[in-house]
Amino acid sequence: MSEGAKQPADLRIIENLNKAKAKLYAELHKVIIGQDAVLEMLLQAMLSRGHCLLVGVPGLAKTLMISTLAEVLKLSFNRIQFTPDLMPSDITGTDIIEEDLTTGRRAFRFVKGPVFANIILADEINRTPPKTQAALLQAMQEYHVTTGGNTYEVEQPFFVLATQNPIEQEGTYPLPEAQLDRFMFMVMVDYPSLEEERLIAKTTTTEIQGRPDTVLSGEDVLALQRIVRKIPVSQHVVDYAVSLARASRPSDASSPDFIRNYLTWGAGPRAAQYLLLGAKSRALLHGRFNVAAQDVRAMARPVMRHRIFTNFNADAEGVSPDDIIDMLVQAVSEPQVEDYRAQSEPVSV
Repeated sequence: MSEGAKQPADLRIIENLNKAKAKLYAELHKVIIGQDAVLEMLLQAMLSRGHCLLVGVPGLAKTLMISTLAEVLKLSFNRIQFTPDLMPSDITGTDIIEEDLTTGRRAFRFVKGPVFANIILADEINRTPPKTQAALLQAMQEYHVTTGGNTYEVEQPFFVLATQNPIEQEGTYPLPEAQLDRFMFMVMVDYPSLEEERLIAKTTTTEIQGRPDTVLSGEDVLALQRIVRKIPVSQHVVDYAVSLARASRPSDASSPDFIRNYLTWGAGPRAAQYLLLGAKSRALLHGRFNVAAQDVRAMARPVMRHRIFTNFNADAEGVSPDDIIDMLVQAVSEPQVEDYRAQSEPVSV
């Protein structure tokens, strides 16, 4: 099919998204009260083909949000409760010996694990050792699982949404930097407002429970993911995202003094990629087909807070990663026309 023939179909999908967005939130709010910012982050990650790490104290409906989202999007859902005795095969699956009753021959058969679903809830992911945490890495990055010399594709769309408790650290295993980097967003789930908490207390203690209806299918999500990748981004915005990522590295010449003072390591190249993808999906969800620097700035905290590592100075002064990112956004200015003129001028020898 030609590119011209595809264009009307893309426009229809975008129009359907604009109509479906309000309904999507309405269905989610049948079960989830408040948390609009978190829900939007989850949708942006899905449209960007990314994964999310949700960090919040117990009782903030992190698990309920994820299972309700799977229901509204008509996607298969599996929950994995991470515990210290969980093994990699408990996630990916295992080969079992099966005997043919007619011939008496025995053969191995692969039994798929819970990772083979559209949405995976990795509940309390930091409660299992790194070896088991790493069982998710290949699926998250390459969308397939290799076991027993065979490779099995995971079902698309595929999202890993992990939860983590920030206050209870006894019996936990910090996520390795390599696995943290696989998550597009680290989303902080905060307490509800007074009015929201009143409504939660009232509605969840009655016999009547809301049941959300399906709004989008897996095919719709895949189509929207393709459209997000097609959204054009100006060189101005690309350079701004790259400048933010590079300025977070203490070893880079462009980094401000406070970065060298507060950080041990900065964000890698994947940060710039996710800043742009997040900005694209944000623009699309807000009904725009152009990406602005403000979209990149809105993505800075969730994309970068788990990709920068503070040192003793920051810890001693109580400076958090979010504080440093806010300072960075203030310090890094958008590229100006003069910058591009300077790049285009011939270099004298």
